[in-house]
Amino acid sequence: MKINELRELKPEELNERLEELRTELFNLRFQKAKNLIDRPDRLREVRREIARIHTITKEKEQKIAR
Repeated sequence: MKINELRELKPEELNERLEELRTELFNLRFQKAKNLIDRPDRLREVRREIARIHTITKEKEQKIAR
């Protein structure tokens, strides 16, 4: 997802997406350990999207605090 699409999501939706990505990352790590991974670049994409979600969540928390 693009950063603008993530910014439009509600906090509940962001948390759901975060959980999905964490599960996917967990599964990708297992695939990598067993040398079964189809797209090794997907690991990087998932980690970056998780970081984006954390950044957006932090931004929204700071915006509410002001």
